[in-house]
Amino acid sequence: MGPSKPGYLGAQVNELPLSFFQRLPKTDLHVHLDGSLRVETILELADEQGVELPASDVPGLRSAMHAGENTGSLVKYLEAFDITLRVLQTDDALYRVAYELAEDAAAENVRYMEVRYSPMLHVREGLRLTEVVETVLRGLHAAETDHGIESKLILCGIRNISPESSLEMAELVVAYKGRGVVGFDLAGAEYDYPAKDHHEAFSLVRRNNINVTIHAGEAYGPPSIAQALHDCGAHRIGHGCRLREDGDLLHYVVDHRIPLECCPSSNVQTGAIASLQTHPLRLYKNLGARVTINTDNRLITDTTMSKEMWLAHTQIGLKFSDIQQIILNGFKSAFLPFHEKQRYLASVSKQLEAFSADGSIDEGILEAARQAQKRSASVQPHTVEPDAHAEQSS
Repeated sequence: MGPSKPGYLGAQVNELPLSFFQRLPKTDLHVHLDGSLRVETILELADEQGVELPASDVPGLRSAMHAGENTGSLVKYLEAFDITLRVLQTDDALYRVAYELAEDAAAENVRYMEVRYSPMLHVREGLRLTEVVETVLRGLHAAETDHGIESKLILCGIRNISPESSLEMAELVVAYKGRGVVGFDLAGAEYDYPAKDHHEAFSLVRRNNINVTIHAGEAYGPPSIAQALHDCGAHRIGHGCRLREDGDLLHYVVDHRIPLECCPSSNVQTGAIASLQTHPLRLYKNLGARVTINTDNRLITDTTMSKEMWLAHTQIGLKFSDIQQIILNGFKSAFLPFHEKQRYLASVSKQLEAFSADGSIDEGILEAARQAQKRSASVQPHTVEPDAHAEQSS
């Protein structure tokens, strides 16, 4: 148990340690593959591929990517991807980073993860788009076999690249529907690049009944969120930091149970939020919004899911009961069939009963819940192997 500190409305609350949050079952619904590598892996891949990097050691490379540093703008933050993408142009590299991302997440008890990336950014050396998707799916599946974490893919169009390329990504999502790809996203520089310009891509995925999440309200105001919802049909909003600037729209999001993919540390790093203490996460939670907590980029933001939840507790002021609800929100908001979400919710709810606000953990309850979950999973397997003939569709 950590020290006491003034809590919400002046009440004294005990700080729970980071190790407590590492044990909690959780999701990560907003995590970018190309922003979540191990820095050691980047160096090793660069050496294998003969790729030049701005630094040749771990401290130097982390500094070059401003890992964990406040960059002041989303555009500056995104510059780090220029480094990671240099080494992510081969099958072996994509397989490795997908596997390692899932392995790292599983180590902190992330039970379900939705990994997003844009395959069009990984074809510089001649890979086909289908190869880029298949390889990442294989890496994630291998990690599920070894570590028990279920991972799905969300493919991204990029705001500041052409709408035609976003349509191509949407076509790829349609092709891989039911094969491990569960949604379509629009990422990239938000300011000056409205989502509605990519309307053909969104129209295609809507016609095919595919889930949509859109980065909005991170580097631009509420009109970007409204456009994502009303013009593009978003089912979830990525970030949504500036939603609080429009009370009417905020109430719409609350009333329609539209999940918000909050990424607290990243939001401070990009300058979307001045500090963790002023993050709107607690406001959204108190107003009844379906908020989730996510990493965004494990490397570039220098974070983990456990760290984000711990910071939400210690810096933003969420009580453990709030964290429990946010964990359940993550499973409720997953782009999974209803019956699969229900199975997760039943299992995770049982596991959460083992955790107490005083920091204690009942290992007996936890183990019983885990065994029940394993029995359920063995009866209803949820993993589908990547389709072996999918390459023929390219």
